[in-house]
Amino acid sequence: MHILTEQELHNLAMNIVGKQLEEAGFEFLAVNSELKKNPQFVCTKEKKLHFIVVKSIGYPGDPKDIEFFRSDLNKMRDHALKFEARTFYAAVGLVNSKDHNLPVYLNEEYIVDYDGLIEIE
Repeated sequence: MHILTEQELHNLAMNIVGKQLEEAGFEFLAVNSELKKNPQFVCTKEKKLHFIVVKSIGYPGDPKDIEFFRSDLNKMRDHALKFEARTFYAAVGLVNSKDHNLPVYLNEEYIVDYDGLIEIE
């Protein structure tokens, strides 16, 4: 069994968020899948620029706990303001569906905990 790497988990989270953005009518200007290089998505919607930071969060982490990334997110928000862009955080919790204490494996079921974009103001 292949355990998903940090990069593979990140890519999975990006696919989940990217699909939601596409369905919501966002247009992609740039996509960056490199770990720890923000933002992952630079998009427009209704002629407004958006910077979106995506993080995959493994168990027992809580994707709703934004404080762990607050410093990085504030830096991104400050950078986005120079471009008159809005900044959003998209945290995607990913956990093994059979046993939360096991890693997520390739081609095995997993649970997604994702409530959508959180604006960083």
